Amino acid sequence: MTGLPEAPALTFLATLNVKVGLALDVGMTPEGQRRVIPIVGGTVSGPRLQGKVLPAGADYQVQRDAGLTELDARYVVELEDGAMVYVHNQALRSGAAEDLDRLNRGEDVDPALIYFRCTPRFSTAAPELAWLNRVVTLGTGRRRPGSVEIDVFTVG
Repeated sequence: MTGLPEAPALTFLATLNVKVGLALDVGMTPEGQRRVIPIVGGTVSGPRLQGKVLPAGADYQVQRDAGLTELDARYVVELEDGAMVYVHNQALRSGAAEDLDRLNRGEDVDPALIYFRCTPRFSTAAPELAWLNRVVTLGTGRRRPGSVEIDVFTVG
């Protein structure tokens, strides 16, 4: 084999705009600072998926250190045709400690200052969406005051 292997292609799937409520601060646990952020709604828009994020679920976060937070969000999307899709999204968000502190206070921080990558996993019973159960997806995220925006891509 010569050279580097070719990277798989990414195809845009949708943007998830997930509205969030006020964080519940659990406190410093043996794993790190724990927070639970309620998911209160939102939208899904893309070439193959359009709908809304239902007000059910939460983002369970562990701040490992001043510059690294692990996110584990679980929620449900209802598409325009009524199909329900469960979303389990795991992510890493890192940056300078002062920028992450500002995010945690709900302030707007330039997304270029924060590394926010995720691996959303979709699960549905809708036959016409069975392909969602069998794809790997990657996402890039942006935390905004009151919401999280995630651009999701399927991996070819």
